[in-house]
Amino acid sequence: MYKEWRHLQRTGLRRNQTSAVPLYQRTRHMRVYCSNVIPGLLQTRRYAEALLGTIAEFERAVNDAPAAAAARVERSRVLYDRTKRFALLVEEDVLYFPLGDAETMSEQLDFLLSVMPLASVSLGVIPRTAPRQMWTLEGFLAFDDSQVQVETLSANITITRPSEITLYLRAFERLSEMAVYGAQARRLIQTAATTRR
Repeated sequence: MYKEWRHLQRTGLRRNQTSAVPLYQRTRHMRVYCSNVIPGLLQTRRYAEALLGTIAEFERAVNDAPAAAAARVERSRVLYDRTKRFALLVEEDVLYFPLGDAETMSEQLDFLLSVMPLASVSLGVIPRTAPRQMWTLEGFLAFDDSQVQVETLSANITITRPSEITLYLRAFERLSEMAVYGAQARRLIQTAATTRR
């Protein structure tokens, strides 16, 4: 299913955040790859508001970024559900792309460090220097093994064909192998945070 953002965001961005809640709640294993922003599940309110405000301005949509950011953060409470698993991957460059002011970015990077110990969360960072076994892709979210959402500039694409889902899951595994976790990932995040202070 191909849905253009201009149609989805016609009345603002908040609705997109709340409409996804049932999908997030029923998903047991979510895999997320982001090459351009911090994943929505890990965004602070201020970072989300800066990002969503930029999107609203670019899309010429109703700018309800504060309400949309609050809804995004509320949706992220699923991270604390111990019956679920979240595997999230970001390219190292994402840690440096400034959205909002320096304080917003500092708070965002500190938040990443704070969620890393959660039993339900695996956060991997793909270092800039990692030998590429997989090229950089558009951001995507895999919900169990039943659906993948791909976010492009113009549209949100929902993939349900098993062969395509398998392709995205295989790409996620390749990207996962390139990532660092635990102490190594913390060091990369802390280094990015240090450049902001």
